Amino acid sequence: MHQTEKTINLVNEVSATNYKPLPVVLSEGEGIWVKDVDGNTYMDMLSAYSSLNQGHRHPKIIKALKDQADKITITSRAFHNDQMGDFLKKLCDMSGFSKSLPMNTGAEAVETCIKAVRKWALKTKGIEDGEIIVARDNFHGRTITAISFSSEPQYREGFGPFTPGFVIVPYGDAAAMEAAITPKTIGVMLEPAQGEAGVIIPPKGYLKEVRALCDKHKMMMILDEIQTGFGRTGKLFCFEHEGIRPDVLAVGKALGGGVYPVSAMLSNDEVMSVFRPGDHGSTFGGNPLGAAVGKAALEVLEDENLVEKSATLGQFFMDELAKMNSPYVKEIRGMGLFVGVEIKEECGLARPFCEKLMELGLLCKETHHQTIRFTPPLVITKEELIDALEKIKKVLLP
Repeated sequence: MHQTEKTINLVNEVSATNYKPLPVVLSEGEGIWVKDVDGNTYMDMLSAYSSLNQGHRHPKIIKALKDQADKITITSRAFHNDQMGDFLKKLCDMSGFSKSLPMNTGAEAVETCIKAVRKWALKTKGIEDGEIIVARDNFHGRTITAISFSSEPQYREGFGPFTPGFVIVPYGDAAAMEAAITPKTIGVMLEPAQGEAGVIIPPKGYLKEVRALCDKHKMMMILDEIQTGFGRTGKLFCFEHEGIRPDVLAVGKALGGGVYPVSAMLSNDEVMSVFRPGDHGSTFGGNPLGAAVGKAALEVLEDENLVEKSATLGQFFMDELAKMNSPYVKEIRGMGLFVGVEIKEECGLARPFCEKLMELGLLCKETHHQTIRFTPPLVITKEELIDALEKIKKVLLP
């Protein structure tokens, strides 16, 4: 029995089956490359759902992790530490927001945004039990509140009762959003491009229309850039493609450089001022280890021009995929190195295509049954991308 089979059998024995991973057991990673326990090498085209924009074990980020681990790792927020301030200053300077509230996971960042906007609405508008408009096919995490406004039945089945205060409208439809606004509406929360839904790109001008609606009705525009942020779509943040800014931003994944969970809510003084000591917190949020890693992760994005690289290589990648003219492909969608290839329903599900790609040394994952998601680390080279395209061609062309 191979080590892969032994490991998978052990996991099946002792773990809840809340995932259905591809049958590969990874044990090493560097840059865009990973190895499994049987010694096979693969190109990682998923990047842990955009957590690895800087690649596996980037030397600068690993050094920051090790150096900080040799000093102090956690203090809790009962005390100050010497890393959080520099990290948040860097994050605010790069993003253009004046204040940040550090957390750990993306779901925590989303919950923080919701709490902040609800309290803001009560303090500034006197609206109690305010409603937030969200989009159909959204994905904002797995907490009870996040699944309360999910339109995916499986995410909700058996987990009620649910958190009230959310209204679901079609994604990309500003008219439907406007029709849903009532005196109790306090904000809108969206992904600027939907990841789990299958890399769905909204119509051009949609975010501008949403921004205008929020301004008109004095509502908060909350964007979740946990997957799309930090260069993934060819801009530092996806909202920059439309030349707008949200009032509140949730970030995570690549903020931790692929080695540590780091997330944050970003906003301005008006929103952040609703929090008083004791209102909200996290034992690990803003810890010195995570702060040192987060600062290094941001510096790598700048030092290696990964945002610009994503824009250039992403366009090349999509152009080359389109040239294949695959009979299996219904549509190719994407921005930067955030690419979805939707398989025609009559050609079956996307998973068998992912399994064939795995056999050729390319790791990617299906999403929403029909779409293959290609989101390689932004450190990938054009030559490596060409190599990946050759393997993809073998699978997408009969």
